[in-house]
Amino acid sequence: MDCDTIYTADYLITQNDAGDVLRDAALAIAGDSIVCVGHENVLSILYPNAERVDLGRAVLMPGLVNAHTHVPMSLLRGYSDDKALQDWLQKDIFPQEAKLAPELVELGARFSLAEMIRTGTTAFYDMYMLEDSVFRAADDMGLRAVLGESVTRFFPSLAATDVEEYCARVRRYADEWKGHPRIRQAVVPHAPYTTTPELLRLCRDLADETGSLFGMHLAETPQETEQCLKEHGVRPVAYCEKLGLLQPDATFFHLVDIEEEDALLLAEGRCAGVHNPASNMKLASGVAPIDTLLSARVPVGLGTDGPASNNAQNMLREMYVAALLHKVYHLDPTKSPAKQVLTMATRGGAEALHEPRIGSLEPGMKADFIALSLKEPNMQPVHNIISQVVFATTGAEVCLTVVDGKELYRNGQFTTCDYPALLEEIQQAIAWTRR
Repeated sequence: MDCDTIYTADYLITQNDAGDVLRDAALAIAGDSIVCVGHENVLSILYPNAERVDLGRAVLMPGLVNAHTHVPMSLLRGYSDDKALQDWLQKDIFPQEAKLAPELVELGARFSLAEMIRTGTTAFYDMYMLEDSVFRAADDMGLRAVLGESVTRFFPSLAATDVEEYCARVRRYADEWKGHPRIRQAVVPHAPYTTTPELLRLCRDLADETGSLFGMHLAETPQETEQCLKEHGVRPVAYCEKLGLLQPDATFFHLVDIEEEDALLLAEGRCAGVHNPASNMKLASGVAPIDTLLSARVPVGLGTDGPASNNAQNMLREMYVAALLHKVYHLDPTKSPAKQVLTMATRGGAEALHEPRIGSLEPGMKADFIALSLKEPNMQPVHNIISQVVFATTGAEVCLTVVDGKELYRNGQFTTCDYPALLEEIQQAIAWTRR
């Protein structure tokens, strides 16, 4: 097979089944796919006419997958901090969101996407309102995404006057974005406590009708479990199971307050889960029992949640938080080893997005990858490159971000957005929060 470009670097983390890490490595791509991975000298011989990009003292690795976020909420970064989830939502966030307009949603999304591109994220799973604005942003800026219009039982909402208009909006998205090479739709009711059984069943049917994925916040706090037991007589995961929501295209976010029986139900339904450690810590929601999920063979991705509850969308930082959180929570330094956390941020995220061709660097996989510079003082010396990525990076080391074989960022330059203009727009948008 022909090759367009060869990227070379000191290290290459494949994230393949064997966990291979290569030295003096090269990655050969053709179009939107990887054609070969190996030693740079060998690939230079195999593809003598390919363009060569020598990254030098750097590490090539799969692009990171932010498996749960709300990207327009960069508009509210730092707007409300140091509050419990329900106070934060009801008193501060929901009232501000009620004032949103499509152009603001798109601005917030574009600013978040720039942050993710700059810090090594190549794919994300988003749920928000007026999500067509996010579709446009992701399409223009080149990221891979699963996107869904969130819905609650409270109508009229920002995007629909009633449930019929909501369904029409979802059907329209399905028609407009069908067959897109990087973007898929999900139907994403907000959470059990903001919906009804009838609405959740309708959402599940709507996902099936439109060929969309299905996602939802689930078991985020003990308070949610208490309310679900009171209203429905079962825990949140069992409630979803009774409604027929636990299916192989489903991804559930947070999964903080779950027990072994819940994990087994998720595994039986072949669902995926997403861990959001920084947001769960900031809102004091609790610590998701990742070992319980993984022991039950539930795929687990990693996500930042929204930039108003994190307050970053930096997956390198999220890996660091995830690794440390479980060690101190269990008082066991062997918990959440670096390799496991990196897998959650790559292959686990791919499973959460139901994207089988991302998450590792192997022939036939999509050319979604990043490079981190190893020249900074915090990145030397290198004893274990995976440890270095998980424990030492800040996000500033990202020197290359590629999706579908297209460079979105290299050495300080964005190729798919005018960042200085975005920076000016986000400054002006602060006035919106003060109305």
